[in-house]
Amino acid sequence: MDTAAVLLDLAGKLETEGRLEDARLLYRLILERYPSAAAAAEARLRLGLVDRRTDVARAEQSGRTELLVWSTLYGLWLGVGVPAAFGAEDAEVYGFGLLVGGPTGFLLARSYARRHPLSVGQARAITFGGTWGTWQGFGWREVVDIGTETETVCLSGGCTEVETDDAEAAFAAAVLGGLVGIGIGAALAGSQDITEAGATVANFGALWGTWFGFAGGYLADLEDDELLAAALVGGDVGLTYSALSASRWGFSVSRARLISVAGIAGGLAGAGIDLLIQPDDEKVAVLIPTLTSALGLAAGVYWTRNHDSRREGQDDPGAEALIRLRGGRVALGMPTPRPTLLRIDGPGMPRHAPGIRVELFGARFH
Repeated sequence: MDTAAVLLDLAGKLETEGRLEDARLLYRLILERYPSAAAAAEARLRLGLVDRRTDVARAEQSGRTELLVWSTLYGLWLGVGVPAAFGAEDAEVYGFGLLVGGPTGFLLARSYARRHPLSVGQARAITFGGTWGTWQGFGWREVVDIGTETETVCLSGGCTEVETDDAEAAFAAAVLGGLVGIGIGAALAGSQDITEAGATVANFGALWGTWFGFAGGYLADLEDDELLAAALVGGDVGLTYSALSASRWGFSVSRARLISVAGIAGGLAGAGIDLLIQPDDEKVAVLIPTLTSALGLAAGVYWTRNHDSRREGQDDPGAEALIRLRGGRVALGMPTPRPTLLRIDGPGMPRHAPGIRVELFGARFH
């Protein structure tokens, strides 16, 4: 049996044992040292499969890490929120909650991640579900006045009714809302493959929906609970719409972030205009950053329209060469010097030395 076939058989055994990095090294060694051997074609095919498996494993590891970190912090929050919801007043109770909450959140998340491997997008559906549910629970309690009591206060000038909020009800609503959000996020993560890009778009959609909901409510003369309800509804609409539309838009994570940054820049520019002109009407002061943030988002969508295609081009050999041949067309580019390892053949095994790579010509043939 030739050497390439022996290496191929050994790499296959390593892959079966789950030692993907070792198997990848052997497959690459076969392609470098024995490119014309019969085993080279099989090595190239298996290398592609190993790369895909490794990418999936890395995504699952990243999702697991995100879930563990967030769950530990959420456990600490529950260590304070649960005693507060029951009206605890002793400092020892909160100390015990902090002592137990964090480790419990970590252990529960680790147990869940072991039984349910998660991608980054699936983990984010759970973590954002918990965070969003906490906000929604707290906000809707304020809107519907659960736990709010009305007291009559009489002074020398007469009597008036004063509303007082029940802190216990506020903490209880926030805790229950967060747990419901976690449950919904876990159900979604378990029923479908949520990509990291889709989760990122949905998160940004919820935040921008909250802002535009608040701004629209303020411009519509809503106040107090009605204004809060407008922000809550706007966030829910933004979350739902962006989550359902994310796959159709096809945004990458980086493009979604750039678009959101453009929206923030637009909003800050609007705030700067407010400081310059100092409008007397408060509605105008809110309207300006609302419009400029919307324009910023639109500009971000337009400016980044070729962002993902450029990123794909970066993975194309020769994409940054001085002379590029693509689809029968010749184009000039600016080659970028890149550090690389140069293979030096000599007596014995080949060795590698650091060097600089400058691409002068690149071509793609379809």
